[in-house]
Amino acid sequence: MKASHLIIAIDGPAAAGKGTLSRRLAARYGLHHLDTGLTYRATAKALLDRGLPLDDEDLAAEVARNLDLSGLDRSVLAEHGVGEAASTVAVMPKVRRALVDAQRAFAATPPGAVLDGRDIGTVVCPDAPVKFYVTASPEVRAQRRHQEIISQGGTAELQAILADLEKRDARDAGRADSPLKPAADAHLLDTSEMGIETAFEAACLLVDAALQD
Repeated sequence: MKASHLIIAIDGPAAAGKGTLSRRLAARYGLHHLDTGLTYRATAKALLDRGLPLDDEDLAAEVARNLDLSGLDRSVLAEHGVGEAASTVAVMPKVRRALVDAQRAFAATPPGAVLDGRDIGTVVCPDAPVKFYVTASPEVRAQRRHQEIISQGGTAELQAILADLEKRDARDAGRADSPLKPAADAHLLDTSEMGIETAFEAACLLVDAALQD
């Protein structure tokens, strides 16, 4: 494998640790990083900012095709209202096709990229030489999300977070277009009882082995 252009695909459910792992790997190997979930949120926010309807698929797809993926602001796009709007546009086939094209173009930019999401290894970059599926039990993921909210000064009910995650898992796994599932050749990382350092070290060993092939 050419070390001059490396694509690492990371999939998994919410709060499993894939975002942290992706950013760490991108920094380690000098690659671009893209949280593909933010591209759907950015599409929704662009519609909201312009006062445009969320239910016009052709219009949403046009907005998606013109996004600048290099400047996505995680703190702004993490707002609850943006997330709610994103859930509306994310199910539109034309929007998904437009964003998959944009994500592939991002991955093709030298020297390569780490992309994380729910369909990277199966749909966006099926030929990526290194793929991971990062998961953890719903209970562990809910606890992590709860601690994150509390640490930022917010308030949340643990059981409500758990219910929301389970609902989201079912929706992501059950959708007809690009369902959440591990790629056949993905390395499984279960972080239920694994710290980020352990997961990162395990991932680096696998990336290094792929680079030597």
